Amino acid sequence: MSKHSDLLREDELSELLAAHPDWRLDGKVLRRSYVFTDFRAAFAFITQVALIAERLFHHPEWTNVYNKVELAITSHDVGGLSARDRDFIKLVDQLSAS
Repeated sequence: MSKHSDLLREDELSELLAAHPDWRLDGKVLRRSYVFTDFRAAFAFITQVALIAERLFHHPEWTNVYNKVELAITSHDVGGLSARDRDFIKLVDQLSAS
């Protein structure tokens, strides 16, 4: 298993994308789009994502326009995708499943 800051291997990245098919690979970044019923629901989601980001000390890039949220995550310090990104995606996907 990878150290937390090691880059994900190709097989680990493939497994991650298979387990989380709503995320898409864009170079060295994973991205996902969300659409909510209204701004309040989108903002509530962003607030919960912020708490995850603080807990993991791993912060995404995001945009929010009314009911739409776009997330992008990568590990800039290691130049690609790491176990921190995998952990982040797993926790965020648990939010969107509930």
